[in-house]
Amino acid sequence: MAQSEVDSRPIRAAAPDLFDIRGKVAFIAGGYGGIGAAIAREFAARGAHVAVAGRSAERAGQLVRELSDAGQTAVGFAFDVRWPGEIRDAIAQVVEDLGGLDILVNCVGTQIEEPMLEVTEAAFDSVYAVNLKAAMFLGQAAAQYQVAEGIGGRHIHILSVRSRLGLRARGYSAYVASKGGLEALICQHAVELAPYGITVNGVAPTFVRTNLVRDYLEDPEFRGALEARIPLGRIAQTGDIIGPVTFFASPAAAYVTGQVLFVDGGISASQ
Repeated sequence: MAQSEVDSRPIRAAAPDLFDIRGKVAFIAGGYGGIGAAIAREFAARGAHVAVAGRSAERAGQLVRELSDAGQTAVGFAFDVRWPGEIRDAIAQVVEDLGGLDILVNCVGTQIEEPMLEVTEAAFDSVYAVNLKAAMFLGQAAAQYQVAEGIGGRHIHILSVRSRLGLRARGYSAYVASKGGLEALICQHAVELAPYGITVNGVAPTFVRTNLVRDYLEDPEFRGALEARIPLGRIAQTGDIIGPVTFFASPAAAYVTGQVLFVDGGISASQ
């Protein structure tokens, strides 16, 4: 082939990385739990600057040391999501420590199992405060900063397939009510924040192998019945949640908002 023919070929630019979150500041509330820690590790490995927070400063610090030892940028601190004032202080600390806030990932969650006929006000209020009220004020505090700075942003909330499905033979009234409310809240936040370039989405897994559900999954009868209802035939691992969350945090999802992606092995398709 003549040299002129080679030179005449158009130079093709490298395709952009649609999942590039390098340099983005991500605040992961509940970031040292099973799902939260997996997300924190993935984001940090992709070059994001990660803030890990929850009620335990010690557990947050352990994960931060792991990430820092790997040459990644991470900070950690303790806060209590049941108190909006502490949420606002946490957002301010993220901005101060890391210079901004681009991505909010809400991984906080709790469950107190009580049969419907025995649900107590104290237990219901406790689950609501962590699973739904905290999401409201995490989103608000993050958005207040992002709107004021005019930078846009990404908000991702972790829900559950139980936002739409009840759970047989278990006392899940508070849990399903709070997660169902969170799905509606995502839609409302999405439409209110869209004019500011902030997207709001959710990821809804079925049972994931974490400490939160260890007791359930150690019951062979319960686990067997659950696996039988999941078309893919297995319980989710924390790694199964990483991809969907990264998608929502990345440029690939720039035109996606108000959506909940069910990561459930097909269980919601078969119910």
